[in-house]
Amino acid sequence: MKRLLGLFLALWLLGQPLWAQDIFSPAEPSPKREVRAVWVTTLSGLDWPKTKATSQKGREAQKAELCKLLDQLQRCGINTVLLQTRVRGSVIYPSRIEPWDVCLTGQFDKDPGYDPLQFAIDETHRRGMELHAWVVTIPCFKVANASKMGRKCMTKTHPELLRKLGDTYYADPGLPGTADYLSQICMEIVNRYDIDGLHFDYIRYPENAPAFPDGQTFRKYGKGKKKDEWRRNNITSIVRTIYNKVKATKPWVRISCSPVGKFDDLSRYSARGWAAFSTVHQDAQGWLREGIMDMLCPMMYFQGDHFYPFAADWQERAYGRTVAPGLGIYFLHPKERDWELGVVQRQLCYLRQQGLGGQAYFRSQFLTDNTKGIYDYLQHNFYPHPALLPAMTWQSDVRPEAPKLVHRERLQGIHERLQWSAVESQGVPCRYAIYASKQEPADTEQAANLVCVTWQTEYTYNLLTSTLYGLHLAVTAIDRYGNESQPMQIP
Repeated sequence: MKRLLGLFLALWLLGQPLWAQDIFSPAEPSPKREVRAVWVTTLSGLDWPKTKATSQKGREAQKAELCKLLDQLQRCGINTVLLQTRVRGSVIYPSRIEPWDVCLTGQFDKDPGYDPLQFAIDETHRRGMELHAWVVTIPCFKVANASKMGRKCMTKTHPELLRKLGDTYYADPGLPGTADYLSQICMEIVNRYDIDGLHFDYIRYPENAPAFPDGQTFRKYGKGKKKDEWRRNNITSIVRTIYNKVKATKPWVRISCSPVGKFDDLSRYSARGWAAFSTVHQDAQGWLREGIMDMLCPMMYFQGDHFYPFAADWQERAYGRTVAPGLGIYFLHPKERDWELGVVQRQLCYLRQQGLGGQAYFRSQFLTDNTKGIYDYLQHNFYPHPALLPAMTWQSDVRPEAPKLVHRERLQGIHERLQWSAVESQGVPCRYAIYASKQEPADTEQAANLVCVTWQTEYTYNLLTSTLYGLHLAVTAIDRYGNESQPMQIP
């Protein structure tokens, strides 16, 4: 029944004039749990960094630039930063496996003099947001750049895994060594950094899949399968290998990916030749069904009947996991498609009303530049309150213990500082949610009462404001899976 209702609503929306579609008001309730993610692209410094770390002054400028970006994202309600960490066969952290990316210094394989990934994690957590390391998987680098990338370039370390298509090298998904190599990169990140998630991009065959030169690989490993089926199995095997290795080490790390925005043809709507399952051999819904993916951010950079029926399809086949569609806000720009803001507004309201797990935005510059007013809309209308991410209850549903108040003190002026005991859950430190409610005890179930999320064990607030509005405070612990404790009420 729910599936039929969702499809009916999508079909109804497609047939309505723009004025009628405004029934999806920006005043739709803002939920307590919702993914609000943004892709921060480091490729060519598109989103960050614009400055180069070629000196101490340059390093500090590069860091300040990221801090400003994170401040802007925090102010408009973003809770998840998808930071491009493996770019194209190169990375933004000191790796034993791959070279430094050129975006940091303007030079290939040049040490910027600090660890950008660690800095980004620290600063993101300082603002109460999550950092998910975005890993580009199958595409590697331009053929013309291979000779510039140094001794850690795959052409020197693993040339047997590479296939050339056009002007680009790709890892061959059909070779058993590809899954091993990609999992080594992912585990290097997971083992060394306190990331909250790992986000796969381009975990599929290239756009021109029929031309991909894997004939020899297919003859050796195909084992009687049809080529399309074999290719899908190859990509799924890579996903399964990485998922299982990560979960065996840090099961709270949220694994996600950005599949092509239409899974496959629907009974009434064609994917028109561009589908995850049939075009690029990406069985993303199967990964949810098998339980080897925690979250999908399908790249739904479309509008009209390219968007709504396919969004409903993703939701209907979420299998209890999180689906947070990626929205192409770059199409708002006059030099792109010059969409009206209303296109994205209606998509946002539809996704929320249909109960999808949230939204993701490609990419951050178009958000922070307030293209067509998208930043203002999110900050003042669509995200009036902070939000927690959906809990990964399939991984763990054990609630952590509530924090205990250990100290409160009046500071100079009209402020008070609260300090509470640190809480660990399953041996891992928790973060904390602060609530303010006019009810006593403070109601932590209402989304509007959530004030902020912090990784600190203290909080300073304005006593005058609290007294004036009759507010009561509460603090909860949130484990790394997203499970929330009972509240610690502040008497």
